[in-house]
Amino acid sequence: MANPYSGREKIFSIAPMLDWTDSACRYFHRQLTRKALLYTEMVVADAVIHGKRDRLLGFDPLEHPVAVQLGGSDPAKLAEAARIAADFGYDEINLNVGCPSDRVQSGTFGACLMKTPEVVAECVSAMKAAVSIPVTVKCRIGVDEQDPEEALDRMADAVFAAGADALWVHARKAWLQGLSPKENRDIPPLNYDRVYRLKQRLPNQFIGINGGIQTLDETLQHLNQVDGVMIGRAAYQNPAILADVDRVVYGEDAPAPDLAEVVAAMADYAERHIANGGRLGHVTRHMVGLFHGRPGARRFRQILSSDATRPGAGPEVLMQALAEVDLSAVEAA
Repeated sequence: MANPYSGREKIFSIAPMLDWTDSACRYFHRQLTRKALLYTEMVVADAVIHGKRDRLLGFDPLEHPVAVQLGGSDPAKLAEAARIAADFGYDEINLNVGCPSDRVQSGTFGACLMKTPEVVAECVSAMKAAVSIPVTVKCRIGVDEQDPEEALDRMADAVFAAGADALWVHARKAWLQGLSPKENRDIPPLNYDRVYRLKQRLPNQFIGINGGIQTLDETLQHLNQVDGVMIGRAAYQNPAILADVDRVVYGEDAPAPDLAEVVAAMADYAERHIANGGRLGHVTRHMVGLFHGRPGARRFRQILSSDATRPGAGPEVLMQALAEVDLSAVEAA
């Protein structure tokens, strides 16, 4: 795959989300959009090196383009983890410099790395030397009492000098003390203008924006200012918006995917997943919001939240849930 950042193409991506964007989730999202860049959950470099790699890094080829997000702060370990991930076939390595969880802080990586951009630069340089695929960074605009004007500029200048292909910016501060990870996704105010100013200062670098973006209309507005848009919870909770990404963002003239066919494809996927020792609920938990706001959506959600989680549940439960949805209303939508 060619480096999508080299041509300064506009990119729409689905954010890495811990406990959410596993392989089943990404396979589901890929049924809805062929073009969006998908991200794994954050995987700690030590786990990649010493853990069960197939479980941590395995993915279906259909998921391409897909990036792996790594967590860590040791350049040598990150370089080794990046090599391993590249050998698995990932299209991009992304370094997490934004997660504020206690676990991440205790490992001295994630958002606390906003305080040490020189360390992030060393990590980027080591990973760039280890792999031929793009290496990118996802960060905040600052942490704690940092001035976002200075903090974000220092981070951007450091990582681009080290060879980073792109910088994705969650347009909020992270507060390492006093706010939970969940609160850090909502309470610190959004500051999109700060990210826009970074792009204006660095017109030749790829700058993507993340945080609180709900719709494709908002996405297009941001793409007038920056190079990429990353949506997280809105895409997860109302995945049907992804069905319009290829047309609205990328200008494709192909029709949007048929949601009934998407469910049928996921039933086939679930059958394979169960045959390999998984459970139906591992797959369907990502799908409960597919028909959000449409006739029958409540019953669809109830079946996936109850029947699909029972021991021994098979893919026929997914098709039973689909039967509760008024598909004519879905087509009209």
